[in-house]
Amino acid sequence: MSEPSLISQGLELMIFGMGVVFVFLTMLVYATNIMSSLVNKIAPEVEVAPAPARKPVAPASTGIDPQLVKVLSAAVKEHRARQQ
Repeated sequence: MSEPSLISQGLELMIFGMGVVFVFLTMLVYATNIMSSLVNKIAPEVEVAPAPARKPVAPASTGIDPQLVKVLSAAVKEHRARQQ
């Protein structure tokens, strides 16, 4: 029993691996923050003026041509009659 068991070796390896990942991710966060601040110093973000708001365009005519309604109604009736 002087040798460490497989369970204790596994736990030791797991803790070591988690520590390495934690250190790597911490360094990655700091590196990202440093790069972000450098980019902002070198090339600051340019503010773009908002585009002027466009007024909605009213339709040319508000009514529908009655002749067009008659023609479309006749076409629909003809189509339905052929379907039956």
